[in-house]
Amino acid sequence: MHGARYISWDGSQTLQLDPETLFEELARGLSETDDTALALERMLREGVEVDELRIMGLDELRQLLAEARRELERLLGEDPSPDVAADLIEQLETLDKLDAALAAGDLEGADSEALGALLGERVRGGLDALKGMVLVLLDAGYLREKEGRVELSPRAVRKIGQLALRDIYEALLRDRAGAHAMRERGGAEPTPDRIRPWEFGDALDLALVPTLMRAVRRAPATPLQIVAGDFTVREAEHATSASTVLLLDMSWSMSWEGRFVAAKKVALALETLVHTRFPRDYFGIVGFHTRAVELSPQTLPEATWSMGDPFTNLQDGLRMASKLLRRHPSRNQQVILITDGQPTAYFADGRLHCEWPLALGGVSRRAAEETLKEVAHITRQGITINTFMLDDADGLRAFVDRLTKINKGRALYTHPDRLGSYLVVDYLTKKKKRI
Repeated sequence: MHGARYISWDGSQTLQLDPETLFEELARGLSETDDTALALERMLREGVEVDELRIMGLDELRQLLAEARRELERLLGEDPSPDVAADLIEQLETLDKLDAALAAGDLEGADSEALGALLGERVRGGLDALKGMVLVLLDAGYLREKEGRVELSPRAVRKIGQLALRDIYEALLRDRAGAHAMRERGGAEPTPDRIRPWEFGDALDLALVPTLMRAVRRAPATPLQIVAGDFTVREAEHATSASTVLLLDMSWSMSWEGRFVAAKKVALALETLVHTRFPRDYFGIVGFHTRAVELSPQTLPEATWSMGDPFTNLQDGLRMASKLLRRHPSRNQQVILITDGQPTAYFADGRLHCEWPLALGGVSRRAAEETLKEVAHITRQGITINTFMLDDADGLRAFVDRLTKINKGRALYTHPDRLGSYLVVDYLTKKKKRI
């Protein structure tokens, strides 16, 4: 039987429930709510459980208050003396004040001592632990208060990207997703931690110490004689600098089946990957719904699909991506498009036009044609479009096939659960090839 133990907070338990653990819980909620304050509120209401340690949440505390209220009301109904009745009524009033504070999420307004006097030190410890959780995140620099509102710090944004990338790598280890072949190479970057015996035809990039050690082991005498069989070379990764814009569909339909959650997680992971592994590369992010908007690593964690802008303006997204890539020229320029639909909005003659498709999964013909004109324009600039589709309805597939034929890029139909693995493998494979 699964059990949990409760702790009392005395200010010294940060190591028992450290900031990293707390922030992972917060990040998990943030992927579902797209709002830091709501994610924090949800964590406080549900509590936190790590291994066998559990800190009860506000909802559980309120349940205990409700049970205590029912018990006090039962005692009042037994015709107690006036003094006892007055004491019970005072306790009920205290319970009501505590419940009101907890219902509003007002941790500071909830009196821990009063709660402990009514329900015991175990329950008081639960409330104090919740208060401590927020302080731990603030003290660790993951959260900051601005204009009376709690928001993510830059450190928190970086951490979310690292967590997203870690989750994708773990999925890769489980699934062993395949990689794609790369035909072109760029400048070689030596990797000293990977060495192997030299083979005929290899560049003579010798790992000096291992080469000398092989010679010593073969013939431990002076003068030292080195032969070709002693040569040990460093493996190299051949990488080319690239400029990439991730084009992220933020239309209403992306809220279905966890599509946007998965797509945003991939965006965060790729941004972190490029920033840490390929700092010379440019990586931009553009979201598009009825209009396109540039997203930054700071705004991405709280970006969400838009119910108020339900249309899909891929044309405007491509225009913005092209503009960003012109600012960051490279021999290798690409757009990574993550979408679940075909366009339903476009600009013509300086005006925005929106049109619903003729049927579910059908085509908005004018929007499609205007978008394909933009595809042709971006193709002439030498920009490759790689499309990752999260829906494979016939009408949508036909549009993506036309886009891919014009651009000579690639299209992959996948599920949200597989999106991260495919995209990270695809990006890394194009960046390097081990020889």
